Parts: sequence; structure tokens; C-alpha cells
Amino acid sequence: MPIKIGMVSLGCAKNQVDAEMLLFTLRQAGYTIVNEASLADVAIVNTCGFIEQAKQESIDEILELAELKKEGKLKAIIVTGCLAERYQSEVMKELYEVDAVIGIGANADIAEVVDRALKGEKVSSFPDKLLLPLEGGRLQSTPPYYAYLKISEGCDNCCTYCAIPSIRGKFRSRRKEALIEEANALADRGVKELIIIAQDTTRYGEDIYGYPALHELLQEIAKIDRLHWIRLLYCYPDRITDNLLDTMAENDKILKYIDLPLQHCSGSILKAMNRRGDKESLEALIGKIRAKLTGVVLRTTLITGFPGESEEDFTELSEFVKNMRFERLGCFAYSREEGTKAAEFENQIEESVKQERQNIIMEQQQAIMFDYCQSLIGKELEVLVEGFDRYAECYYGRSKADSPDVDGKVFFIATDRKPKEGEFVKVRIEDCLGCDPIGTME
Repeated sequence: MPIKIGMVSLGCAKNQVDAEMLLFTLRQAGYTIVNEASLADVAIVNTCGFIEQAKQESIDEILELAELKKEGKLKAIIVTGCLAERYQSEVMKELYEVDAVIGIGANADIAEVVDRALKGEKVSSFPDKLLLPLEGGRLQSTPPYYAYLKISEGCDNCCTYCAIPSIRGKFRSRRKEALIEEANALADRGVKELIIIAQDTTRYGEDIYGYPALHELLQEIAKIDRLHWIRLLYCYPDRITDNLLDTMAENDKILKYIDLPLQHCSGSILKAMNRRGDKESLEALIGKIRAKLTGVVLRTTLITGFPGESEEDFTELSEFVKNMRFERLGCFAYSREEGTKAAEFENQIEESVKQERQNIIMEQQQAIMFDYCQSLIGKELEVLVEGFDRYAECYYGRSKADSPDVDGKVFFIATDRKPKEGEFVKVRIEDCLGCDPIGTME
């Protein structure tokens, strides 16, 4: 009987791409891949270790699988990903049911690690994180009509609240030729929406070409006929260039959607975060983007309760959110992460204050997003069909304003024919369900 391997991948889309490469390597080695880790002989937990909540989710998943192992339903548990890389010795020490813990630099050795674990060895391997493979095959885990393209690895920004540089290593771009080849291969497999990701997509190319080359990469990928949408995530505000905006403006295939994680608008807080800019410079950037890209959808993320955030800083942030009216926004209470500079800062904010400020921002944003949804009534949206909701008795999908997992859905009825999953259709918006548009397929 072939050994069955199942994986639980947690955290961001970048981690998901790593998981897809791990699964491909294992399948090539002759293992059988199953969709449910609970039905496998070997369970791999590809962990996230970014903030406390994500760490806890990873630990809970491992503990759940440990119960199955105690019942004899699993032969081995292997932990990979960011939590493993960040807490190398602690994972095996604290979670004795785990059979192998490997850092990201050992991902290429995953088949050997599984083999050793099945023989009863306790495996702990943490080679240089720069050995993480940037190229290789993938076993696509997203629906067939969309996929992520990771264009670089690591990060050099060193924001004081963030452990990613210490976990993933220095920033390193992939070659354009390899990325274009992979984009073509994904399109050949039926991918219609390609989502560009990295720790900082706008830094792409600086390390190997000597200049920001994202716009050139997008121009080449946009030439792939089978792709219909190209979506851009994780854009650092300092590196939004005129070349990038002009490329987006000139090519209809590149969605007018920018994920722009700003974190804050107060100049003093941004400086403490080791980020540049202030409210005035960010307002100018947003004005420029909206002037160049008609109808652009802007997504951002913010942090409340960063050490030293005064009432004045928070008020400035609140007013900024009200005035900028981001179409999409997520807000998180600051998470004090060991090993980061900000964890050692004085003037840490009480947890209750962090949460209260987060709630205020999200309440404001709910009203803004509701207004945005109302503004769509009477308009026609292009929607990528994702399925049929049997309870609501209608179809659902995503518009250009909706990135998978982080944004909303468009719900619609179809009277003339049944649309297929992965098809693009036109939907006339007639109402809103909360912040999600509702309409009829035309």
C-alpha cells in the first residue's frame, strides 16, 4: 500500500505556494497525496508564525493531529513553515507527538524527512533558509481557475513589529524568464486569474536587475492570452512607481486593484515602525493612484496600539480612514512578537486599548464598505463564478474588487442558463447583503 500524505497549510498565500511545492516533491517521490490530513498516514502542518493568533492556530492544528496519532490513525506528524523556522528547538520539545520539524531551507529534502520519520527517527533539520527552493514544480491547491505566482522570497524592509526577515531571510527575486515560464504553465492548466505575491512585490528585481522591474514583468505576463485577470498584492507604498501605474493603466488585463499595506498614517508611528512617510505623503500617493487608475480598488491593512501610539496618533489614523475611504481595509491590534525591535519598546499599549481602537477603525470601515457596495447598484460587474450556494439558492463569485479569502463575494441569480465554475459573467447589481453586492446575471 502506498503511503498517503495529507497537508494542512496555514497562513498566507506565500506559504501556500511553498506547500504546493512540497506536495509536488512528495508526489514525485512516489507518495500518494490526499486532501484530508486526518485520512493520511503522514500529516504535514505547514505553519504560520507571523503573529500570536497565527502561532496558536498552528499549535492547535498540531495538537488535533496528535490525538489522531495517539489513536493509531496517523503514523507521523511533520511540522514545516514559519513556526518551525522561528521556534526551531521549542516545537519538538513542547509538542512531543511531532516526529519531524524542519526549517524552510530543508523543504527540498521533504521526501527524505518523511522516509526517516516513518522509520521511527526524530528529525530536526534547519539548514540555511536561503536554500529554500525558489523554482520547481507545484501541485496546485487552489481551484483550477486561479493561482498565486510568488515572484520573490524574503524581505529586507525590517519593520520593527515584524519577524518575517528573521524567518524568511533576505529579499531575493526570481528571474523573469522563470516566472514567465511558470505563468504560461499555469495558464495552460486553466488558470484565468493570476495573483502576484511576495513579501514586497514592488521591490521585485532590485536585487538582480538593479532597479524595480515589476512593471516589466507585468508587461510580459499580460501577453499570455489565456490569462484574463492579473491581480497585484503586497505593494509597499514607497515603491509605487509611475512605471508601475502607467503599466496598470495601459493594460486592461491587469486589474485596477492594489493591495497597499500602510499600517498607519502618523509620521511618528511610521518612523517607529521603521517605515517612511506620513499622512500628507500617503494622501498624496493615494490621490495619485486614483488619478492615474480610474475606478481603482485600494486595499490596505492597519495596526492599532503600536507602542507609543497616543490618542492624537489614533485620532489622526481614524480621520485618515474616514477621508481616504478605502474600498477594502483590514485592521489588526498590535501583536508583541519576541525577537522584534518593537517588542522591546517602552510605552506598550494595554491590550484593551489596542482592541478598542481596532474595533473603532473596523466599525468606520464597515460603513465605508457599505457605501461602496451601495454605489455599485445599477452597475454591471464582471464576475468570476466560484460556485452555487444551495442555502441562498444563488450563485456567487468575485469581481475585480475581491481577492480570494481576504475580500467579499458577489451573489447573483441566473435565469437563462447555469454558469460554470471558473467562467466570467456579467452581473447587474440590484442590492447589497451587508457589504456584498447582489444581482442578476445578464
